Amino acid sequence: MKEQKKLTFALYFGNRGFFPESLIGTARDEISRKIEEMGYGYIMLDAGATRYGAVETAREGEVYAKFLAENRGKYDGVILSLPNFGDETGAISALRDCGVPIFIQAYPDDMDKMDNARRRDAFCGKFSVMDVFWQYGLKFTNMSPHVVSPKSPDFEKNIREFAAVCRIVKKMRRFNMGAIGARTTAFKTVRFDEIALQRHGITVETVDLSEAIARVKGIDENSSAFKERKDYLLNYADFSKEPGESFINHVKLSLVLDSFIEEFDLDALSIRCWIELEKILKVAPCVLLSDLNNRGISAACELDVCNGVMMTALSAAQDAPATCLDWNNNYGDEPDKCILFHCGPVAASMMTGKGEVQEHFMFAKTFGAGCGWGPCVGRIKPGDMTFASCKTEGGKIEVFVGEGQITSDKIPPEFFGCAGVAKIDNLQKKLKVIGDNGFRHHVSMTFGKHESAIREALGNYLGYSFVNI
Repeated sequence: MKEQKKLTFALYFGNRGFFPESLIGTARDEISRKIEEMGYGYIMLDAGATRYGAVETAREGEVYAKFLAENRGKYDGVILSLPNFGDETGAISALRDCGVPIFIQAYPDDMDKMDNARRRDAFCGKFSVMDVFWQYGLKFTNMSPHVVSPKSPDFEKNIREFAAVCRIVKKMRRFNMGAIGARTTAFKTVRFDEIALQRHGITVETVDLSEAIARVKGIDENSSAFKERKDYLLNYADFSKEPGESFINHVKLSLVLDSFIEEFDLDALSIRCWIELEKILKVAPCVLLSDLNNRGISAACELDVCNGVMMTALSAAQDAPATCLDWNNNYGDEPDKCILFHCGPVAASMMTGKGEVQEHFMFAKTFGAGCGWGPCVGRIKPGDMTFASCKTEGGKIEVFVGEGQITSDKIPPEFFGCAGVAKIDNLQKKLKVIGDNGFRHHVSMTFGKHESAIREALGNYLGYSFVNI
């Protein structure tokens, strides 16, 4: 997993001279302290660099733009704070080339402080800043409520959501997706357009499955790397039922997947998970995908590159693993519930307990006993969740997103694979829209409520198209 640094915001404070400048110093102190309390980093222009430590004129905007240029790569988003009305000309001069998401926050007025020495009018000033940004084509983030104090719980909620937006944009603006193996012949459902992905900054690096198998066969079982990975996997999941030959190939394949990640600088991957791995190596890669997801490398099965993309976005939003599942079963006669399932790529941190590696009954039935060890069987933890999927269509990336819960409802113990019961309001309507618009049978999922952040990051900043479900 690539090293993650603490999310950092550049703090910007606007001013308009008709309004009280005394409010600016308080805002600089309040917001910087709150951001630090929330666990984020910040950079802030020195108070003496401009009048009152804020930006009003175009010239002061240029000072701030120079400050950002000198700190390029050290900040992930800008919090534009309006302690008073603020000046839109200075704001566009300062931020038009910042290259990151911008959250516009305006202070509320207090009804007992409406005299000339304390009245803010930031409620109105926020419109002026947004209007000019719109005219210049500069993307920005506008959240509810329209004005919010750093002392309000809404401010913290806004910042958490904006942080998710920044993580998604930072991760998704340019990244490498591995496609290991060709699309399984029968699965036309996972076809995709590489050029459409590239136009959104996603480079697909393809590797033939024969190369993976050849590398597996070339790994020395006496090497320190093999021994370390063997011990690691034995700790990660319960392999006690798996035959030795298959487990050895799991260890080797895990090392091979890591070698591809290193060689091609992959941020995510998808893999052709059947039928060659089962026929030749006697393994299914499910548990290895589970491990990669748990380590922060989004990994999809069945060569579903598009859901690998959505897993990457969801994982960035939650700052934790995502997974790819099937829309698999109804849940009795409850219309707003269904079973989400897959053979076992779910990260250990998303499961109720340690997964058990079993033989894939479908491959055993088709190719004979001993084929396809690798499903990581268990159950998904209950909790709030966000689900999404995407496809390429006419040169665009089309996305749907929604929220729901993984419940504590029981699934029969003999149910194969890793699964959870999802409760989603108006599920039947949503399923109809998903089906009518040609989305696949897979859906990506992470914990937490991130629909707004996904829409803001992918739609507003990165230009994806949305199908409303």
